[in-house]
Amino acid sequence: MTKKLSNKEIEEKFEHLLLKGWSLSEDKIYIQKTFVFNNFKEAFSWMCRVAFIAEDINHHPNWSNVFKTVDISLSTHEAGGLTELDLDFANAVEMET
Repeated sequence: MTKKLSNKEIEEKFEHLLLKGWSLSEDKIYIQKTFVFNNFKEAFSWMCRVAFIAEDINHHPNWSNVFKTVDISLSTHEAGGLTELDLDFANAVEMET
């Protein structure tokens, strides 16, 4: 099982994602971001690419899609909060955007 990050580790490792529009829940259990695309086709194509990332690292997001908007949140449920997997996934997602 992946180890839950401490609050200090989260602050240190999450700072660069804040600059890219990610937010940290008040309880520091998950990170989230809303992605807005030009249309549904672009949003869904992006989701398909991100799905391959999820499978590759065996870590899957909570997400929803309405038309051209995709909301994504990341947390490692078995650890009860944020882990390196969540930050790795968020960084990989940013490379797809």
